[in-house]
Amino acid sequence: MTHGFGPVAPPDAAYRTAAEQRQSRLTKPAGALGRLEALGNWIAACQGACPPRQFTRPRVVVFAGDHGVARHGVSAYPSEVTAQMVANFLAGGAAVNILATVADATVRVVDIAVDADTDPAVSTHKVRRASGSIDREDALTAEEVTAALTAGRAIADEEIDAGADLLIAGDMGIGNTTPATVLIATLTDTEPVRAVGRGTGVDDAGWSRKVAAIRDAMRRARRVAKDPVELLRVAAGADFAAMAGFLAQAAHRRTPVLLDGVVVTAAALVAEDLAEGARAWWLAGHRSTEPAHTLALTHLRLDPVIDLSMRLGEGSGALTALPILRAAVATLAQMSTFDEAGVSTAQTPENESDTARPNLTK
Repeated sequence: MTHGFGPVAPPDAAYRTAAEQRQSRLTKPAGALGRLEALGNWIAACQGACPPRQFTRPRVVVFAGDHGVARHGVSAYPSEVTAQMVANFLAGGAAVNILATVADATVRVVDIAVDADTDPAVSTHKVRRASGSIDREDALTAEEVTAALTAGRAIADEEIDAGADLLIAGDMGIGNTTPATVLIATLTDTEPVRAVGRGTGVDDAGWSRKVAAIRDAMRRARRVAKDPVELLRVAAGADFAAMAGFLAQAAHRRTPVLLDGVVVTAAALVAEDLAEGARAWWLAGHRSTEPAHTLALTHLRLDPVIDLSMRLGEGSGALTALPILRAAVATLAQMSTFDEAGVSTAQTPENESDTARPNLTK
């Protein structure tokens, strides 16, 4: 089942090539800006433009949802924190708000499955109050997983139709690293003890409870691992299904996405199964300290932009990486070429082409 998403066409290879050629004409030694060049080329391919345009409306969407498994001691914080943090997002006091200001982005929070009543402004797409405890019951009903996927798709459409030219998916939900690890370990065929991290900072006893819950949930998930929608229904939750729908739809709408940490990347694993090829439209913003995150990034063949030992979620790691993407666009679009600057290119032997790569090392 793919709920109508289907395969995704890749970013435009012709514009990627044009960007690579432009990089070779800029006033720098070939490859001197390292990965900034590859990032700029990817953005040009996603936009279908060379030189690429600077982002004018990068948009963070934080998907909030509670999880029944949090009631069984797998987190260092109580579930009430999810609703409290939603209010903090709306008040502008969370890390995601501060980092968005620095990166010139805006933030939207959506209540998909918070176990409380929240501001009507954020609960339009709410599916239910808290997903089921996946170590002993299904996360969602068939109707609820469909509703969550539909919500994610609709949210992507709303943001893109409103002008978003780069999307960042963030997460908020106490206990959500448990279903994230279940998804990742199941899809990468990894033993729980190799995938489980400390999440919000659980002690050894909490870590042991988390391993046991993930092991039990993986046992239930194994029979549906080949069906992405059933896997979300049985072993994830409404927020994960909404994120998967959001990521798949963004790719179908040819809009680049900067992924955040382990929770969002777990949803991305499922989204790639829903919409084959979607990962070509995603960039990993950072590498979380959660072991499962590295497993997921390796599976998706995504190389994170930064690695600062962050593990907050909310979109914080992706936002920290966003200024680097802005630098990649600016250098590709605004640097002078050798001809424009009147700078000489490398001298070449008589038997070599006049179009040899420039050498500015002296």
